[in-house]
Parts: sequence; C-alpha cells; structure tokens
Amino acid sequence: MKKKLKYILILTAVVGIWMGCKRDSDFIVGKPSSYISNFDLKKLYKNIDLPLNAKQMGGATAVKGVVISDFRSGNSPAGLLIIQNSRMAGSGIDSLRGMALNIGPEAAKYIPGDSVHVTIEGAVLKRINGILQIAGISGASVNKMASGKTVKTQVVSIAQVLALPYTYENTLITIGNSLVVPEPITGETFAGDKEITDGGGSATIHTEAAASFAATALSISGNFTGIPFITGNGADKKLSVWMRSIDDFRFAVLPKLSPAIITGYFGDPNGTDGNYEYIQFLATKDIDFSKTSFSVITNNNAGATTFPTAGWVTGGVRSYKFNLTSGTVAKGEYFYVGGAGKRINGFPSGAPSTDISSSKWIASVDYTKITGADGIGAVTTNLLANSGNLAGIAIFEGANVGVNTLPLDVIFFGGTGGNFYSAGPPEMGYRVTNTESYSTNNPSTGAPQPLMGSGTNSFRLGFANAISFASLGGEYDATSGRWNVKRIVTSITVPQDAPVTLIEGGTKLVN
Repeated sequence: MKKKLKYILILTAVVGIWMGCKRDSDFIVGKPSSYISNFDLKKLYKNIDLPLNAKQMGGATAVKGVVISDFRSGNSPAGLLIIQNSRMAGSGIDSLRGMALNIGPEAAKYIPGDSVHVTIEGAVLKRINGILQIAGISGASVNKMASGKTVKTQVVSIAQVLALPYTYENTLITIGNSLVVPEPITGETFAGDKEITDGGGSATIHTEAAASFAATALSISGNFTGIPFITGNGADKKLSVWMRSIDDFRFAVLPKLSPAIITGYFGDPNGTDGNYEYIQFLATKDIDFSKTSFSVITNNNAGATTFPTAGWVTGGVRSYKFNLTSGTVAKGEYFYVGGAGKRINGFPSGAPSTDISSSKWIASVDYTKITGADGIGAVTTNLLANSGNLAGIAIFEGANVGVNTLPLDVIFFGGTGGNFYSAGPPEMGYRVTNTESYSTNNPSTGAPQPLMGSGTNSFRLGFANAISFASLGGEYDATSGRWNVKRIVTSITVPQDAPVTLIEGGTKLVN
C-alpha cells in the first residue's frame, strides 16, 4: 500500500511539472464569433429598447441570414429588410428565427434568397408598432454575399403561431387549408384585411391598397404564405400575415363533404376478453346504408417490422375492415362500428358495463373470432391501439376499397413508430384526404403528399387515458365539409353504469 502511495505522489509531481512547463502557445484560445444568431439576439430582448454592443452580444457585432422580404409586389412593411437564420441549438430545438432590419428605402434592393451580412453594433433592438426590429442602421450596414439561397418555409397552424408568437414573428410561414370568413362576395378582392381560419384560430391576411395583387379576386379557401406580425397581448393578441406576392397564395380544394365523420373511439375498455372496442361516428346527412354503402378500416402498427404495401387494405395484423351495408341514420345522429360486445365500457370483473346495443350499431363483429370484411384483417384482441406506435381510423364510400382509394374522413393517433410510411420508391403508407389536419398537396409547395407521413402530413392525436373514451369534439360544417374547430382528444371517464349520453354530444354539427 505504501509503495502504491509513493508511485501516485511521484506521478502527480511529474504531471505538475509538465503542466507548469507548457507554453501559452500550447493552449487553444477560443475566439468569439463576429455574428450573433437571431435566436440568441431575441433572448437578449426584455421588452424594453436594447442598445446593441459587442460586449452585450458576446463579442458579436453583426448578424447574417437569408432575406425573406420582397418589395417587388408592393406588399412589405416600408423600410424593413427581413432575414431569418438558425444555429445549432441541440436537444432537437428548432432555432430558426426571423429579424426585421429597419434600413429605410434600401430594403427594397433585396429579394428572397439573398444572403446578407449586416453590422448592427451601435443599433437598437426595439418594437415599433408591434414589430420587433433593429433600428438605427442604414443600407450601408448591409453586405450582400450571395443570391439564390434556399428559403425555408414553415407550415404551421394559426394556433401554433398564437401560442409561440415571438418564435414565428418575422419568419416565413404557410397557413394551410384555410377558409376566408365571412365567405367572399362576388367581386371581392385581396385588398385590405381579410380574416381566415384554419379550424384552430383566426388570422388576418393584410394587403396594401397599392399592392400589385390587391385587385385580384379573393377565393373562399387557400394556403397562405407570408410573414407574420403580432400585435396586442393576451386575449387581445392578433396575428397579421403579409403575403409578398400573389404567388404566396395557393388555392386549396375544399374537403369533400363526408356523410359521416369520426367523433370518438374506445380503444381500451374494461375487461380482458376483447370484443368491446368501438368507434363513434356522427351522420352529417340522412343515410340508408342498404342503398349507399360505406366501409370503415382501422390500422394498428404495434410491433410492425414492415411497411403497409397495400395501405389501408394491407390486412393481416395491420388493418381490419368493416362493411356498412344495412341500417339507417338521420342527420345529427351518432352511430357505432366495432365489436359485438356493445357495452359502453367493456366487461370488468364482477358485472358488465351499460348495454348500449339499443344505440345505432351499423356494423358489429366479434373481431376476436372473425376476420375482417373481404378478408382484410386477421382476428385480433387489439382492434384499436391504446399505446405505442401509430394507429388510425378511416371511413370510405362504398365497400370496394383498394390501395389508391381516398377516405372520406380519417384520423391518426399514437406515436411515431410502426413503419407506417416509406418514401420509397415505391411510396407506401395510408392514404389521407383533405381534413382539418391532413392535405393531399403540400400547402407551401403544392407537391403531392397523398399519405400519412409524407410532406406535412405528420399530425397525430394523443392517446386517451386508460379505460377512457376518446371524445374528439370539434365543430363540423355539414354544408361546406369544413372543420370550423379542429378535433382534439378529450378523455371521458366512463363509470360502469354510465348512460350512452355521457359519450355523445362532444362534436358540434352546424348547417
């Protein structure tokens, strides 16, 4: 032990001498960057005017980024050159942020895709008319470095922007599948302020009277790209989006009216013997299923190791089909599809839950013993996933569904796993339709995105709480086929003796 201690002391002394002999030039001295990101710059701002200097900015004296403002169509805030940039933020943080630079008339010299470096030392970061901007600099502070750089556009919902306004302000965004409200009258144009809604909130599309597209006829629906500016606080917070040209508008086809919409499901009822899972629908018109048939398909990707080569009709353990070919429902009535148990919350030990067989059951199958309609779906004890990988529900017009058939309504819920989408080639996955959460074309680029997982089609609802009914809510317009209010999951605890009225009424049908 004494020998070991002796050797340790000798080694410590040698290391100390060696370190003491190291020259200053042997050390790597870090040099702070001359450029600060918008992400870091905005963190310095505390809602009061902020003079900018190198010490405060960690040694930086300038910003650099890609221009997103465009004055060529006459619809950009006067004097503001707007750039966005990002930096490595770690932990999956998206650091893309925008900044307005008040340089006066010379802002009009630059177009989207220009790469610029801007000296900001000695300027002031402040809000003017609600717009966060760097003031006190001139056009001479800007150096154009390149042209034709890629401009990133974020596809977001109005609710996302209003929830994180200072994250999205002064960046380029697209708000997809939006409806102009009230509906434009004949001859109405883009000029002025027009309210839009995407089912999750409201925003204003602002067009200057002198803009080149101000006299363009206004469509009832579309995908709107532009730069967002935020005014007001709290409940008075408002979102104004300035399109830069008419090319920032893409017409969005209104969703096809679905005679029935998905309004809830019970994926984890009481009991262990299966056959009690079910899906709730709301009729948006009178339906006689013997004259107009439909089909419902669920997909469950638990433990999936391959991609669904045939989409919704892959079958096996991946998807299960019900045919709806008899019975009637009236507009505004709820109806059910699922297991043969027809209990509100399964069969817990001791006694069954409320019998709801007197409700409108259009299709019920003991899926623990019987394969799905048309052979699509193996017997299963887990029709609807209640944890883990992605799962989905879709309703189709007719009983003949193929790999390319578009659903009338569709939802997805759960996690991100399950090999549910492959970009290919060939592209494989579950087809979507135009709803409040999915689009068959990219709202920003117009590129086709027919499947869940392709393009911007990434939205998924969360799981309901254990042994709870997943009520989806929302507000649906039975005339336009639009969701005025988006669906979200609300978990409803269902006592053993609960009436069926407890789980009905969550979704509002208008018109």
